[in-house]
Amino acid sequence: MSEKDFDWLMRLPYRIELYPDEDGGFVAAIPDLPGCVTQAETKEAALTLIEDAKAAWISTAMEQSISIPTPGGRAGSYSGKLNVRLPKSLHRALAIRAEEEGVSLNHLIVYKLTQTMEGLDPGSKVKKPK
Repeated sequence: MSEKDFDWLMRLPYRIELYPDEDGGFVAAIPDLPGCVTQAETKEAALTLIEDAKAAWISTAMEQSISIPTPGGRAGSYSGKLNVRLPKSLHRALAIRAEEEGVSLNHLIVYKLTQTMEGLDPGSKVKKPK
């Protein structure tokens, strides 16, 4: 790979995870680049250092002819279908709630999962499909 390839890879929008470290400071990681992690005292410093870590990771992978994943490379492997086993009592409660709201059980479950992922108020009403 060339310098042009390196520059192209550095511009790709890799997802960065930033979280507080239990010992203080912050950790930044790029999940698509295994082991590409850094740590700093502030969020800003961690975000700056992760760019250096990404450059080092990509450079080393290029030197060692290691395949470099593109951002979200695993995203295409999800079908959108998920089979879940749950207690009969929960299944019943969800089915009753869906009926009360006038929506399908699938719609209710997707809505509730979305609320949880987005940190929304779990007590809000389900919107009926149009």
